[in-house]
Amino acid sequence: MTSTKPVVIVTRKLPEATEARMRELFDTRLNETDTPMSESALIAAMQSADVLVPTITDHISAELIAQAGDRLKLIANYGNGVDNVDLPAARQRGITVTNTPGVLTEDTADMTMALVLAVPRRISEGARLLRAGDWTGWSPTLLPGRRIWGKQLGIVGMGRIGCALARRARGFGLEIHYHNRRPVHPDIEDELDATYWESLDQMLARVDIISINCPRTPATYHLLSRRRLELISPHAYLVNTSRGEVIDERALADLIEAGKIAGAGLDVFEHEPAVDPRLLASDNVLLLPHLGSATVEGRHEMGEKVIVNIRTFVDGHTPPDRVLEMMF
Repeated sequence: MTSTKPVVIVTRKLPEATEARMRELFDTRLNETDTPMSESALIAAMQSADVLVPTITDHISAELIAQAGDRLKLIANYGNGVDNVDLPAARQRGITVTNTPGVLTEDTADMTMALVLAVPRRISEGARLLRAGDWTGWSPTLLPGRRIWGKQLGIVGMGRIGCALARRARGFGLEIHYHNRRPVHPDIEDELDATYWESLDQMLARVDIISINCPRTPATYHLLSRRRLELISPHAYLVNTSRGEVIDERALADLIEAGKIAGAGLDVFEHEPAVDPRLLASDNVLLLPHLGSATVEGRHEMGEKVIVNIRTFVDGHTPPDRVLEMMF
């Protein structure tokens, strides 16, 4: 680094405690407006910073990295995923990339489980009915949903979050099925009483609820393509708290509109913040504005990890959360 205190540029507004600590430790430039930086602003930041702290809303492409200044040596991502950063381009320029793994596992698993419960039981439909003043009292035929107990949950991506979801789902009597690049350790399979499916196609066709918990990588882009979505049973539900690009959103909207999928719970979208209007109009789709990791505790712990990664790197050591590659 070129000075005692490295120049750290933060692209979005972070929790106050995190920003205050960063000001104490580094020569920190903050984004007080919380408006996402334009491409030109990102380039300017990358040309003057020792450390860039982006978030998932910042697309740090190979083109941007090529224009970075020689002093930029660390991209300390404020987030678990790093699909917003071109890792090969960063590696080629000798720029280390870190993230904030682990601290969001339980929060995201909680939100995923909430959607797994809410969509089949039609909770959002009931809430809208009540708020609209259209509820006339209890009725045997009012918004009957589907029982959760005894149903089959298919988890796509059995990493930290997938396993945390499985532990929660077992408490609600769900049978655990999963697809992964490879089976998890036998001890974890035994603990969760989980069934591994090497074929994603076969699992999709046989389970009652599907939860997407894999990272966004080139290999998982549109992993749930139109062809795969058409394999899902008309009585099944789809939940996604991972990344919107894993699902072909247009195809999903087509199938929801045609009644070929029973419903969906989506916290992420392919073209955020834009959402397909047909999903917005569907009563059987519960939509959230990317809240999976949005807890006070989680956001604070993310900031702490960013700070530890920066301090460790500045001290000449390998940051604890250095990203080598993303796999599914």
